[in-house]
Amino acid sequence: MKVLGLTGGIGMGKSTAARCFLHRGVRVVDTDDLARELVEPGQQALEEIRLSFGAGVLDGEGRLIRAALARLVFQDDAARGRLEGILHPRIRSRWLELLGVWRGEGASHACVVIPLLFETGAEKDLDEVVCVACTERTQAVRLAARGWSVEQVRGRVGAQLPLVDKIARSRHVLWNEGPLEVLGAQVGRVLGRIQ
Repeated sequence: MKVLGLTGGIGMGKSTAARCFLHRGVRVVDTDDLARELVEPGQQALEEIRLSFGAGVLDGEGRLIRAALARLVFQDDAARGRLEGILHPRIRSRWLELLGVWRGEGASHACVVIPLLFETGAEKDLDEVVCVACTERTQAVRLAARGWSVEQVRGRVGAQLPLVDKIARSRHVLWNEGPLEVLGAQVGRVLGRIQ
């Protein structure tokens, strides 16, 4: 089974590209989805987050208040490091386990969406890395449409490896500035190269 890692800057279209891979029969797991599962009430990771960051990051029902946690970790590198220390090993363990299941089922291709792929050293567990990219202007427009402030965008972008470095370290680049059909065609070409 060929295992692709899909990365790129925030708001550049990783989820859209992942759907394009999925539509072509590739098994896909998104580490952001795994992270959300890990912080559900009753999960050990959520308890560790509460102990590390205080009860103020939880609502009255014991659910994570993502905005409160984000305010803490995207302004403080040490806080972000603590959160990553809680989540990243668990996330990696889950996607590696899922890849094992898919191998056992005879899947030919799998794609793991990892925003912090290079930052976490995940490339060593992958056959190829694909980076989704667009211009900074397009990225800003997309994130503004999500309701993000300029400050929020700066914090998130600043917490990641610069896009130019992600592109340089990736085997393939999907340029996501045009219509969905164009992105889908690029995904098809990438899959054609790694058969």
